[in-house]
Amino acid sequence: MAQSPSSSAQAAREAVAARLRDLRRTAGLTVAEHGKRCGWSGGKTSRIENGITAPSARDVRLWCEATGAAERADDLVAMSVNAETMYTEWRQRSRAGLTESQAAAGRLFKESRLFRVYSATLVPGLLQTVGYAAGILRIVAEMRDLEVDDSPEAARARIERSKILHEQQRRFLFVIEEAALYYQLGDTTAMAAQLGHLLTAGALPSVSLGIIPAATTGRCQWPRETFHVYDDRLVSVELVTARVRIRQQSEIDAYVQAFAQLRSMAVYGADARALITRAIGALDQVGA
Repeated sequence: MAQSPSSSAQAAREAVAARLRDLRRTAGLTVAEHGKRCGWSGGKTSRIENGITAPSARDVRLWCEATGAAERADDLVAMSVNAETMYTEWRQRSRAGLTESQAAAGRLFKESRLFRVYSATLVPGLLQTVGYAAGILRIVAEMRDLEVDDSPEAARARIERSKILHEQQRRFLFVIEEAALYYQLGDTTAMAAQLGHLLTAGALPSVSLGIIPAATTGRCQWPRETFHVYDDRLVSVELVTARVRIRQQSEIDAYVQAFAQLRSMAVYGADARALITRAIGALDQVGA
C-alpha cells in the first residue's frame, strides 16, 4: 500500500536526519558538543536528528563543517530540500481542474530535451489518444471526487501537448511493459484506436518505443512504478496520492540506471509492432 504524502515526506525527512546523526556520531561528538560547534543549542541538534525540525541549507552546511564532512554538504542539502518539497498532493494540484494540471505538465515538457518514460500499467501520456486519455482522466476525476468533471477537456489538452513529439530537437525514449497493452481503460473502440496509434507514433523520428515482453526471463528489473526522467535534472514518480518530484542527483542517477536496465529488456521495431498487433487481435476476440 502506498504511503500518504505526509508520511512519505516525513520518512524522507527522517532519512536526512539519520545521515546527519551518523556524521555526528562518526565525528565522536556529543549532542551538546555538536551544538556548540554549530553555534546553537544541543536541543536544536536533537530536534533535527529526530526529524522534528527540518534543517535549512545553512544548518546542513554548518553541520557538515562541524563534523569534518564539508564535502558531503551539497548532497545532503539537496536531499534535505527534496524531503521538504518532493510531495505535491494530487488534490491540491487539481483544485483548478484536470485541464489546468495538464497545462502545468506541458510547461515542464517544453523546458526539456530528453525524455525517458517508463510505464508498467498505462500507455504514457504523450502517446495517448483522446478516447484512451478520457477514460483514464474520468477515473482520476472520480477518485478525487471533483465538483466539476472536466476530463474531456483535460484529455484534449493532454493530446494537444503531445504535438511536442514532432519537434526534431527533442528525443523521447519510452519503455512499456506488455501488460499495459491489455488493460481496458476505455471501450473496445478506444482501445483499438490507442493501440493503432502506438504503431504510428512508434515510427516517429524522435521516438524510441520499447516494449518489455511479459514472457521475458532473467529480468534485471521487475516492473516498477511509472516514472518520467526529464533530461538529467528531474524525476517525476506517480503514486496513488501524490506525484513525487525528485531533484537529488544521486537519486536521479539511480532512476536513469534503472531505466537503462529496463530498456535493455525491451524489444523494438518489428518485434514491438508484433506485440502491439497481438494485443489488437486480443481486442477482436473480446468483441467477438
